[in-house]
Formats: sequence, structure tokens, C-alpha cells
Amino acid sequence: MSTSPQVPVRVMVVEDSLVVRQLLVHIIARDPRLVVAAAVGSAEEALQEIGRVQPDVISMDIRLPGMDGLEATRRIMSEHPTPIVVIAGSIEDESLKISMNALRAGALTVVEKPVGLTSAGFDGIAETICTQLYIMSQVPVVRQRSFAWRPQAASTSVPASRPELDRSPSRPTILGIAASTGGPPALAKILGGLPAEFPLPILLVQHMGAPFMEGFASWLNGLMPLDVRVARDQEIPVAGRVYVAPGDRHLLLSPVGTLQISAAPPLASQRPSATLLFQSMARSAGSRGVGVILTGMGEDGAQGLVELRQAGGYTVAEDESTAVVYGMPAAAVRLGGVRLSLPLDLIAPRLLRLTRGDGE
Repeated sequence: MSTSPQVPVRVMVVEDSLVVRQLLVHIIARDPRLVVAAAVGSAEEALQEIGRVQPDVISMDIRLPGMDGLEATRRIMSEHPTPIVVIAGSIEDESLKISMNALRAGALTVVEKPVGLTSAGFDGIAETICTQLYIMSQVPVVRQRSFAWRPQAASTSVPASRPELDRSPSRPTILGIAASTGGPPALAKILGGLPAEFPLPILLVQHMGAPFMEGFASWLNGLMPLDVRVARDQEIPVAGRVYVAPGDRHLLLSPVGTLQISAAPPLASQRPSATLLFQSMARSAGSRGVGVILTGMGEDGAQGLVELRQAGGYTVAEDESTAVVYGMPAAAVRLGGVRLSLPLDLIAPRLLRLTRGDGE
């Protein structure tokens, strides 16, 4: 019995440079999973055409004439919710800041803009763009009229058959957090709810293109009282500081409690790997480790969270009610690695209670 061919994903390209717009159209046209539904040169034109075109996903430039990509993202997510992939042409501060704020406004991910068919790394960048457009087209986005999160009732996910995993926690000494798709705004929400004097170091894995990690750390640092920086090898982690895994490198906690930056191969296609971070915390910190897994596609972090919980650590997953993509948290719950599932608004308060020795 023959199967019907897969309908290609319809892409709207928003890019003011005619040269880059044509390049993106060329890249997308080469991929059988995708088809260019429209290619426009301004945010105003995109908003005018989106109702007629009804794309499955949007490739969004940030630097646009008139309305910029951030405001366009806000308008689209309010009026015509559609998955948006930000195409960032520069990693200088202002463009990166706009890109990160677009993620906060509802865009799903940011990827590097291609600069020419003959440039070094072109094929890799082109493949990343197409893959991200395809994957993000599958994400169910919701209308965003306000960017305030509303508290919701917490749900627990402690398997009743495994009480031995949930002894009263030791006073924690280290916190690890991992996220992928939808992670930047979720991380901004949680970390922004912690005071500058938060008594634990925080190790953070966010899946994002390597060129954006410095700017991502800088963006987070500007939003909150905590000190956020890219982690360095052999650094001694201190309380109240957030250490972001560098681009394309694993972040680990060494047996002696220092940070370890590793170029070991990717695990399940991920570098940095949340599973490797949580596994290292299980070995080094044991019952004094706290692991949090947030929104994201795939299963990265799930097995690591299982091992951290088995070592006596306290493990938390973002609840399905607030996760942009309930993939990574769902995998961790399914494997039994999660002691507690909480909506985003309730995670920071729970972390504060844990540090006071009131984790139950």
C-alpha cells in the first residue's frame, strides 16, 4: 500500500536584505521538507500577508526597517500565533539583545544567518536553519497577549513505589538547571526570582548555537540580581553566581567540586549535555545536589536526573501546564527521575525553601 507524500512545511521568510532573502529562499528550496510560502522585506509586510499566507513557521530577521523583529514577534504571537525562528545576522550586543528578547516574546529559537554560498561553514549553517525551521514548525504555539506568568496548582510526580529515593534532602550545595526550546524566557523567570545572595552556585545548560552563548549569558546577567557568566574550566563555583555552559562544550562538576569544561563527544547529539551535567552532580554532590529540568525537545537530561535522584539529590521538572515543549521534562518523569513537577512560577519559591532546609 503506497503512502501519501508528506506535505512540506510552509515557511514565511522575513528579511530586509534582498541578497540574504534570496539566499534563504535558495536554502529552503533545496530542502524537500520545506517550501517557501512567502518572502517579504519588512515586518509590516509580514503582518499584512500572514493571514493570507498562513505559514507553518516564520524565519524572522531582527534588524528590519521600520518595525524591528522583536516588535514583529510580539505582534505575530498576539494576533497570528506562529512558530518563529530568529535568524540573527550578528552576535554583537544590540542584535543579540533584541534576539534574546524576541525569544522572551514568544520566538522559539535563534540561529545564525548565512553570509554566502562560498563562506566557510555555509552548509552547516544552511542545514541548521532548515532543521530548526522544520522542527519548530511542529511546536504548538499559543496566543500571547501578556508575558506575565500566572501561578497554577502544582502537581507532584513522585512514584509511590520508590520511597527510598525520597529521603529528606540534605542541605543542598549546588543547583543544576537544563533547558532547550522555550528555555530562555523560562530561565529568566526562575533565575529572576532568586536574590543576589542565593546561597548556591547554579550550573546551567541551555541548548543554543555556540555563537550565541556569550550574548545569552550577558542578556541573562542584565535581567536579574544574580551574577551570570559563561563557565570557565577549573573555576571554583561560588554562591549567587550562574555558570552557563559554553557553546559546544559540556559543563561538568568535577569530583573535587570545581567546574570542568569538556570537549568530549556530544551525547545524544547534544553538547552541552544536560545528562552529563546531572550525572557529574550525582557523583560529586550526591544528596546535596538539586537538579531542575525545563521545557525542551527530546530527552536530554532525563537519565542524568534519574541518577541524581538515585544519589539522594532533589529533582524538579517544569510541569506540562507551563512548558513550551513538554519533551525533556516528560522524559525525566517517565524514567522516574523527577521528585516533583511544578509550574514555572512555583519553581523559584521551591528552590528558596530548599536552601532554607524546608524542601518538603
